[in-house]
Amino acid sequence: MYSEADTRAKHVREADDAEPIGEAPAPASYLNPAAIVEAARRSGAQAVHPGYGFLSESPKLAEAVTDAGLVWVGPPPEVLELAGDKVACRNAFEKSGFPVLPGAGPLSSAEEAVAAGRDLGFPLMVKAVMGGGGIGMGVARDEAELAKAADTASTRGARFFADPAIYLERYAEHARHIEIQVLFGTDGNGVHLYERECSVQRRHQKVIEESPSPVVDAALLDRMTEAALGSMRAIGYVGAGTVESVVTPDGEFAFLEVNARLQVEHTVTEATCGVDLVAEQLLVAAEEPVNVSATPARTGHGIECRIYAEDPNTFLPSPGRITALALPDGVRADFGYDEGDEIPMFYDPLIGKLVSIGADRQGAIDQMLRALDATVLEGPKSNIETHRRVLSDERFVSGAYDTGLLGK
Repeated sequence: MYSEADTRAKHVREADDAEPIGEAPAPASYLNPAAIVEAARRSGAQAVHPGYGFLSESPKLAEAVTDAGLVWVGPPPEVLELAGDKVACRNAFEKSGFPVLPGAGPLSSAEEAVAAGRDLGFPLMVKAVMGGGGIGMGVARDEAELAKAADTASTRGARFFADPAIYLERYAEHARHIEIQVLFGTDGNGVHLYERECSVQRRHQKVIEESPSPVVDAALLDRMTEAALGSMRAIGYVGAGTVESVVTPDGEFAFLEVNARLQVEHTVTEATCGVDLVAEQLLVAAEEPVNVSATPARTGHGIECRIYAEDPNTFLPSPGRITALALPDGVRADFGYDEGDEIPMFYDPLIGKLVSIGADRQGAIDQMLRALDATVLEGPKSNIETHRRVLSDERFVSGAYDTGLLGK
């Protein structure tokens, strides 16, 4: 499917069949469930795979797809609804025994947030209840910052997710962002596919991910995967999904949210586990036996670098035409654009992903640095230099880094 802005896009050129769904602004196309369902019907499709953006976690789209007699590739609408409500999901996970940070919400105003903050203590993380992708998040260290962050989160929640409600969580200083990949069949049986480290972030959005994590030992992994599987089973999860957590410097973990979809960074799991997660999603949706009935062996070390069209210093988007593009050998390169393509101003500035796999972590770092040096990308600004800096930073190389590596 494609909007008017993507008429000549790579995913349209490579598709066996491509269907238009509306004008360039996302609400008129990629965020329009009726247009997506109508396009699926025109094409004769049997199923809709939602990808990992836009409406990928929308219960309304899932309902519209199933009501049209099509198969939704993902968890059922009621699970999507629970996962999308960050407060309700947090409560469900706490009930099933998953550790959570002290928090409060949902809250409807800055005044309510400040009153709740006095009881919780600082620092606090302010989040949009229906938020995602780092949108509507901010850290507050006193009441003045809390009032400002609450207003910002509420405004962004209303703008991007049609819900101004916010909630608070105790902010964990110097924490790591660790997520667990799971896969559940329709029979309720699930397996984990280990953890991913996602602590290299800017504006609370991921930039580099790796697996295994440098700080998750076997004992912590057992605790986290057992908790993730138990809680996802308790909410009736189906398909591929991710449980995101913070891990504190003293080795304790706490729930952040559920991503009820494929993750951008699923590639590092595929690289180290030898599993095609999209194929597994389709098998589950088709109610056929999955290929992964037990957690597979994990070999080597994988690193993913997200290549964004953005200024490497300000992180501001840099749309425009790609005048030259040459991708490196020796790594997995998943790119949504070719040379000559236009990166539109309407959507996320992700251009593509580079994924290295080494026998060990240093081998994966070295391979990625060579790949970045061999990548030619001209036209829009990109964050390739950001990746070089991070992969050469002693904090990253040693593994002793946290979510503050690129600043807040």
